[in-house]
Amino acid sequence: MPNTDPRIDAYIAKAGDFAKPILKHVRKLVHDECPSVEETLKWGMPTFVHRGILCGMASFKQHCSIGFWKHELVVDDKPGERDGMGSFGKMTSLSDLPGDAKMRAYIRKAMKLNEDGVKVPSKVRPKKAKVLKAPPYFVAALKKNKKALATFDAFSPSKKNDYVEWVTEAKTEETRDRRLAQAVEWMAEGKARNWKYEKC
Repeated sequence: MPNTDPRIDAYIAKAGDFAKPILKHVRKLVHDECPSVEETLKWGMPTFVHRGILCGMASFKQHCSIGFWKHELVVDDKPGERDGMGSFGKMTSLSDLPGDAKMRAYIRKAMKLNEDGVKVPSKVRPKKAKVLKAPPYFVAALKKNKKALATFDAFSPSKKNDYVEWVTEAKTEETRDRRLAQAVEWMAEGKARNWKYEKC
């Protein structure tokens, strides 16, 4: 007898008519391949657990999604092909799922990874932004205005880069000078380059 959670029954019952067959089918496949799997709700969505999270599923107004917790290690696809919705994109019918044989293989692979204690490699964090070297004319203009210079010095690397890029990427000298004057004026007022878009 499958170890089911009545909350998952209720979740599927409330799903759209298009989603019910997909959710029921995936649920059955998971139980068939992993009889000891436990069902629960995580983040408000049906989740299947076997020595850690195996996979989860979610239903929305116009689509549903199925996602393996260790997607990168379970689903054989090229990096960057995911559209952000689960492991197989937005689904509206059973035909959007991989075939049963493939789905069963994925489930078994996910089980083995959990049983072996394999973890998904952590993503490399981007390095801290390096401050672009401000050209001499930029530094000279700042030095003529103590308030602007103090503001620039207090900025984070990314905010400094915003101004340096904006000024140095100008196509003409006239545009560059105009931007530099505007930059100094804004910095003298304590403003970042994108101050208009910042929340108050």
